Amino acid sequence: MVLPIVAYGSPILKKEAEEIDEHYEGLEQLVADMFETMYEASGVGLAAPQIDRSIRVFIVDGSPFAEVEEGAEPDPMAAGLENFKKVFINPIIEEESGEEWAFAEGCLSIPKIREDVMRKPKIKISYYDLEWNLHEEEYEGYAARIIQHEYDHIEGILFTDHLSPLKRRILKKKLTNISKGEVDVPYRMKFPNLQKKR
Repeated sequence: MVLPIVAYGSPILKKEAEEIDEHYEGLEQLVADMFETMYEASGVGLAAPQIDRSIRVFIVDGSPFAEVEEGAEPDPMAAGLENFKKVFINPIIEEESGEEWAFAEGCLSIPKIREDVMRKPKIKISYYDLEWNLHEEEYEGYAARIIQHEYDHIEGILFTDHLSPLKRRILKKKLTNISKGEVDVPYRMKFPNLQKKR
């Protein structure tokens, strides 16, 4: 089932999410719905707070980054992303390393805005999968960035929080408009300050 994505300005997006255990009811269905919702919105990651659940779960599928246009060189930062589809439950980023690099990030909760965000290129993360097996893995490049972005969501952090105060001031009107539902999006959204029925 495709779920509405919570828009910028919703309090749940600024809240630290809670850990769950293996008895969390309906988790498999929730994850299936999250994948359906993410694909419907053409995203590469989605965190539970974005569908109004304040739990430490996020999903990723980085395969769109691995697609190479005809005649173009493959992007080394996208290595291994063609099969990068995962569920992260109760994840902990244990380590971030390397020299920070900029990349224009966007977010399904903040449509039509993309800005350069600085992040470290390598991470080590521990997490549980849907069968409650514990993993500790290392990622780099776009894979690390997608994970860092989604991990921020379960910490109550948005990519706009990484921007300079000046850049945030410049974006303030656009962000306010998103919270009011004054933005045209091709997927279902839930707006915290909706001014008119859509």
